[in-house]
Amino acid sequence: MNFPENLKYSKEHEWIKVEGDLAVIGITDFAQDQLGDIVFVDIETVDETLDRDEVFGALEAVKTVADLFMPLSGTIEELNPLLEDEPQKINEDPYGEGWIIKVRISDSAEIDDLLDAADYQDLIAE
Repeated sequence: MNFPENLKYSKEHEWIKVEGDLAVIGITDFAQDQLGDIVFVDIETVDETLDRDEVFGALEAVKTVADLFMPLSGTIEELNPLLEDEPQKINEDPYGEGWIIKVRISDSAEIDDLLDAADYQDLIAE
């Protein structure tokens, strides 16, 4: 499994790449592996402002549907346009072309509550 050191992680298995006051968010390699083949991405919250831990959408895999949780409070500014026709990008490249949303961060102090790669690895090892 791959856990890039330059990212932050949530306990709900999202990764976060902070770029100034924007965050790029996707699901971890571990999460996509657990879900299996992703066949549909359902995000209806673009342009909405959500609090940390609120559901911002769902991923539909062959055998299950999983909610996606906001790791940081903010306004969802963009949905990855590739995912409409190619949801499998999340399985193929979860940290690259498989990113899910971009968020304008409301409270940068929340970044300190996220996990680093080592802490996330410890979480999934439990």
